[in-house]
Amino acid sequence: MNFALILFILVLITGIAWVADKLYFAPQRKAAGIERMPLWLEYSASFFPVIVAVFILRSFLIEPFKIPSGSMIPTLHIGDFIVVNKYTYGIRLPVINKSNRYWYAKTGRCGGLSLSQRRVCRLH
Repeated sequence: MNFALILFILVLITGIAWVADKLYFAPQRKAAGIERMPLWLEYSASFFPVIVAVFILRSFLIEPFKIPSGSMIPTLHIGDFIVVNKYTYGIRLPVINKSNRYWYAKTGRCGGLSLSQRRVCRLH
């Protein structure tokens, strides 16, 4: 299972819980005079915006990677962290990895190193 699928499932679960609380559970609590929401709803409501932000950031804009081997020496060393700009080579739908030719952005320069058709910049 890949990380994008796990994030997508978490977004769905916490989003459904958040919407259910806003539309169904919150009015019932208010009518019953209960101020505090259940712990599972409280956690879902608090994690939902964070998980959505991470999902959008990692799926459409940038993604961090750690170099696992020395195959790119002398340019990149073992243990270096790089950030891949996904927007430069076009937006892809996260879980199914499908692209649309109308979503492609202009190709930018980032040091000239290309890794699996995505631009990378070395973090110093």
